[in-house]
Amino acid sequence: MKKFRSALALIFIIALYSCSTVPLTGRRQLSLVGDADVNQSAAASYKQLLTDPKTKVITSGADAQRIKRIGANLSAAIERYLQQNGYANQYNFQWEFNLIQSSEVNAWCMPGGKVAVYSGLLPVANTDAYLAVVMGHEIGHAIARHSAERISQQMAVQGVGGAVGVATGGQSSATQGIINQLYGVGGNLLLLKYSRNQESEADRLGLTFMAMAGYDPHNAVAFWQRMMAQNKGGAQPELLSTHPADATRIQDIQNRIPEAMRYYKQ
Repeated sequence: MKKFRSALALIFIIALYSCSTVPLTGRRQLSLVGDADVNQSAAASYKQLLTDPKTKVITSGADAQRIKRIGANLSAAIERYLQQNGYANQYNFQWEFNLIQSSEVNAWCMPGGKVAVYSGLLPVANTDAYLAVVMGHEIGHAIARHSAERISQQMAVQGVGGAVGVATGGQSSATQGIINQLYGVGGNLLLLKYSRNQESEADRLGLTFMAMAGYDPHNAVAFWQRMMAQNKGGAQPELLSTHPADATRIQDIQNRIPEAMRYYKQ
């Protein structure tokens, strides 16, 4: 029993001091895993996906160029914000933006700035501003380190052994094992599902990021209304699978627009 209490105390101490702060929102989050481990694993999975024979990456044409142009605008604005607010040394993103042929209405950003947009999203996100809404939201997950946070949470619930491993420097093997559970490539990339709170935080960050990049955040309301309409009479788009209720989400976005507009320069 004494050893058990000591172990619990160790977990508490690790959790107390292993925290990071999300830019803009200021939320404190559990951070038991280093960015280098997560980003390296994510980059490897991203490369594996792009080179998989089952994956068709669209490298030419107007749509592919749109994705890269909007991605460049967003990443440049975000890098400026991080630099100006003292976060630059906490991030080492190697940005990539690719359009993938797929009927899926979806997009995602892996840790380290690895972004993919599926062509099935383009009929809904049919303007640059609408694409900036989606890409900004997905990048928000990466900037907020939501993947690393989920990995840290899983480490914590695995018990004393995992926590002791992290505390004593066995982090990379423990991290790799959990990353392998959360990510996998085999024709399709299996991405972890974020919580509703994380989705709401990514909405907030995405609004601000698109504003920083010169896209009016008011477009977010119209875009998400278009997305919600995709759910009528059919299967729910993957992009909406873990998000808050439609009305709640739209209201939250509307409430956050004044904050984002402070960063908007046309």
